[in-house]
Order: sequence, then C-alpha cells, then structure tokens
Amino acid sequence: MRPLVRFARPLACLLLVAAAAAQAAAEETWMSVTLDGRKIGHMLNRREVRDDRIVTTQSMNLSIERVGVAVALEVSEIHEETAAGKPLAFHTRSRMSGVESTSDGTVAADGRITVRSTVGGQSQQQQVQWPAGALFSEGLRLEAIRRGLSPGTRYESQAYQALNLEAFPLTTTIKAPELVDVPGGRRELIRVERELKLPGLPLSSTDWMDKDYQVRKVAMSQLGLKLEVLACDQACALAPNQPADSLQQALVRAPRSLKPADLQQPLRYRLRLREAAGAVDFPQTGEQRVEGKGATRLVTVSPQAKAGTEAPPLPADSQPNAWLQSNASEIVRLASEASPGDDKKPAERMRELETFVAGYINKKGLSVGYASALETAQTRQGDCTEHALLLAALGRARGIPTRIATGLAFTESFGGAERVFVPHAWVQAWVDGRWQSYDAALGRFDSGHIALGVGDGDPWRFFSGVGTLGNLQLEAVDPAAAH
Repeated sequence: MRPLVRFARPLACLLLVAAAAAQAAAEETWMSVTLDGRKIGHMLNRREVRDDRIVTTQSMNLSIERVGVAVALEVSEIHEETAAGKPLAFHTRSRMSGVESTSDGTVAADGRITVRSTVGGQSQQQQVQWPAGALFSEGLRLEAIRRGLSPGTRYESQAYQALNLEAFPLTTTIKAPELVDVPGGRRELIRVERELKLPGLPLSSTDWMDKDYQVRKVAMSQLGLKLEVLACDQACALAPNQPADSLQQALVRAPRSLKPADLQQPLRYRLRLREAAGAVDFPQTGEQRVEGKGATRLVTVSPQAKAGTEAPPLPADSQPNAWLQSNASEIVRLASEASPGDDKKPAERMRELETFVAGYINKKGLSVGYASALETAQTRQGDCTEHALLLAALGRARGIPTRIATGLAFTESFGGAERVFVPHAWVQAWVDGRWQSYDAALGRFDSGHIALGVGDGDPWRFFSGVGTLGNLQLEAVDPAAAH
C-alpha cells in the first residue's frame, strides 16, 4: 500500500527526461522537489564532456511518508553518448528503503545492448536491441535544440528508459512564454508541455524553460497532489525535507460498509473519474467485468473467476525474472516445503502457498520500499507487494503460471479512515483453465478487490492502471444480482 512511492520511479523518469531534453551546455543544475508545497527531496543534473563522449548524470532523492512511516527513494542514471547523441553506455541505480537494483549496459555498433542487472544481490545478464530512433539525454537535448522554441511547435521523440530497457513516446509541445514565479523572483519563461506514454500510465508535465533551454520549473499532478521541481542553488536543494504523507490521497471511500457476507457475493461498483479519462483502461479479467466509457465505469467483481474469459498464460508467466526469481534455490526450497508432493492440483497447491506466505512474512509493515521475491524470502518482511511477489514466485517454482494484479481492496478502517478501498496487490494464478486470484496479505480474495492493472512483478509493469489512484470516486456498490 504505497501509492506515490510506486509512482516514484516513473515520476523520476519523466522528471529526468524533462531535465535531459533541455539541459544546457556543460554545467550542474540543482533542483528542489516539493509535494503540495512541502519539500520532499532534490534533483541534480550534470553534463560533462569527457574526451570524445558526453556524460550526463541525473539523480533524484525523495523522502515520502506513509501513515507516519518514512520511505526513502534514490534514483540515478548515467548516460554516455557521442557528441552527435549516439548511445554508448548507461548505468542505473534505484534504491528504495534499503532495497537496491542496478543495471550496467553497453551499446555495440550494431545496436545490441549487453546488460548486467542486479536486484537484491542476484545478478543476471541479457542482450536486447536498441530501439530504432530511441534517444538518450544528449540525443534529446540535441533534438530540442533542432526543433526550437517557437510557440506551436509539436514533436514526438522516442525516450529510452534504461531502468526498464525500453523506449517510450515522448510528446513535446511548445507554448507561448508566460510570467512564472521561481526562486529569485518572477521571470518570463517558455511553457513546454510533455507527455511520456508509459504503458497504462501516461505521465504529463508542464515545464518552464529559458531561451537557453534551461529548465527552471517542472509541475505535474499525481493522486490529486501537486508535484513541483524548481531550479535553485545547492543550499536550497539540500535544505531539510518536510513530512508529506501521500497515502490519504489514494484512499477511495466506500458509500457504505461491506460485511463479510457481502464480499463473498458478486458486487457491482459504479466508479466516476474526477478528471479526463481518455487513458484509463480497467482490465477485464475472469473475476472482473467492466462496462462503460468516459467518466463513469460499472465494474462487477466476483470471488470466483469464470473460465473462457481470458487468454491462457504466455511462456513468460511461468518463467523467472529479475523480481520473481522462481529458479533461485531458496525459492525452490520454500515452494517444496510449503506445498510438498507431486500429485496435487494447481488450485489446492495455490491455497497451500497462499497460507504459507501469509504466515511466513512475520514482519508486516510499510517500511519496505519494493522488495523482490528473493529478498522477501530472506528478510520475511513487507506489505501487500512483498506478499504478492513471493506468492507468485513460489507458484512459478511449482509449475503454476502466475502474474501480479494491482488495484484496490476494501477494509473497514485504515490510517484513521473508515470504510475505504486502499491500494493493494495480489496474485492471479492459472488454475482449472482460468486466472484465479489469491491474496496472501489479506488471507483471501473476495469481491472487495478492484483490479486496475496486471503485470509480471517488475515495478514498471506494476504501474499499469494505478495512474487512476486519486482520480476515482466510488458512487455506489450493490449486489450484482440486483442488476
């Protein structure tokens, strides 16, 4: 249950893209990050010329509270490119509440990227292809200069994201200059609107830059909160942070209480999106049916999945990845202990694994950032995400295809609020010809779960759909049979 923290990596991605696309010639830029006016961190952007290559270093440090628990996030990227913007190498580091992931990549002349990544101390190496037309920091800077700052200019770039080894469309629109309040006084700056089209989570920002392409201010809205980044001196950027709790903004109030008997029956929800809903796409699953478009959606959820409503699993749904290390010896051992024997049906085995994970994680709380399945197996601590990733990995280790669902779950009280849906994660497993959900954190799956996205455990895929958090209002909930 960590909404804004889960946004932090893609948010950092968009902020770093904005800074990279407009970084002026060799210099260092410090920036202060605020959330609804309260300072939560800082950014540092540095561009250097080293012999025959351009090295761009971008880092971001945030500190956000969740019900009084501080969560620290550090994201950094180093891009190495030629003077013409051709990619040569990259180095990334992401650290959230002590959980660290890194990647180092080199780009060959033929476009092949050799990447060595480490998550929670376990490393793997892979080769991927550099996407045609994709740009790194220097390439984006040169593209911005080539396009110019004339009002009405609009163009699309392919911004490469080293954190997840993919390029995403970045749309840039130049607007007219306007007076803007920034540190040091009011200045006339050029307004630039950007949209980074991440899967399931398009992120928009408004930047204000001077005629030298130097970003002075960045603003965006997430979870109904105003996030701003302001260029300032080092002392300003490194000033002490102020407590800022984002979780309350992500809670969705229920119009009435839902009793245990209600949650065992199919329920129909009428949801309204407070803002434009063009990019919102609720998933259709064997347990969830979605009707309507625009601002109002009718979502019917059943505790039991219906067969034949979804495509069967892909090979990747059974394979290990950097976050679901189902082939790690420790995961394999735990899976065999939790559900021994070879003659059980998948549904029985998943119930055993669900019960095991619920008891195995004995330090339950919000202090963990985003731990992989293997890290959770070693530390035995975490919240709903750690329960979900460990359960999914154990299922795969026993030969059952699994995936991670993210969305909302009902609880009678949370953080002083009553009758609310809170951000949540659980597992879907392929059993008896359908994707059936299992929830080790709450002990059971019921119709009090509303799915907003489905992924493979990778933090980037995990964000699919959660862009709606803070934008949802639950107007009504009734037994599905009444309709």
